[in-house]
Amino acid sequence: MDITYNTYLKIPELLSLQQPVGDPREHDEMLFIVIHQVYELWFRQQLHEGDHLCQLLASGNFGSADATLARMLKILKTMVAQIDVLETMTPVSFLNFRAFLQSASGFQSWQFRAFEMLLGVKDTRALTRYPEGSPHRNELERRLKAESIWLCFARGLVAHGHAVPRSTLDRDATLTTASDPAMQDLLLSLYRSGGAIHHFCESLVDLDEGVQEWRYRHVKMVERTIGAKQGTGGSPGVAYLKSTLFQPLFPDLWELRSSL
Repeated sequence: MDITYNTYLKIPELLSLQQPVGDPREHDEMLFIVIHQVYELWFRQQLHEGDHLCQLLASGNFGSADATLARMLKILKTMVAQIDVLETMTPVSFLNFRAFLQSASGFQSWQFRAFEMLLGVKDTRALTRYPEGSPHRNELERRLKAESIWLCFARGLVAHGHAVPRSTLDRDATLTTASDPAMQDLLLSLYRSGGAIHHFCESLVDLDEGVQEWRYRHVKMVERTIGAKQGTGGSPGVAYLKSTLFQPLFPDLWELRSSL
């Protein structure tokens, strides 16, 4: 069969996936569905790029890793910008179909939890939202045990001959990334010498800041839509989302600035 634009991208199948459930139909529900489906596609791409980034870092290929990280940053900016579109939906419009969502909630996005784990946020509570033995639970359990981008970065430094402290290299991969004064001493020397690794570190800071910006914009978007109400599906809503703000992914890269 000849491959066409429609068959290659599965356009008929793709366009069949937007199925509003509100009754009567609310015009803005289509926007709500499309935005969240697009987010899931971007999460998939970020996981794809992030896994590739870890492979490049582990081999010490900082040149290609920098290009991959730059792509992830561009995608992240697009993810943040999508909130501007979603905020054109008024609270009244959302409330007109919110009840029909029943138990559906963004808290159930396993891809976002997988992305968090890749970034070094290892929260075992995320596993409890999925049945034991389910494909999504199995994938998150694998991600929980896998090395984060930060640990892959540390491996890359070793490949370049740098004496990375064992306190960083031997840290349990199932734990959230934490600051390490010994690692900061190494990073200080790398910053002062300049070069490609210094530049890559600053790109990691851009990624960290971008994720924090995405979280903040998401909180404010939810707050302006439902206020302090409980989230869809019984989720904690804004109160929980606020608790995730201003928690750095790569704390060593922030803390070392006080010593520069």
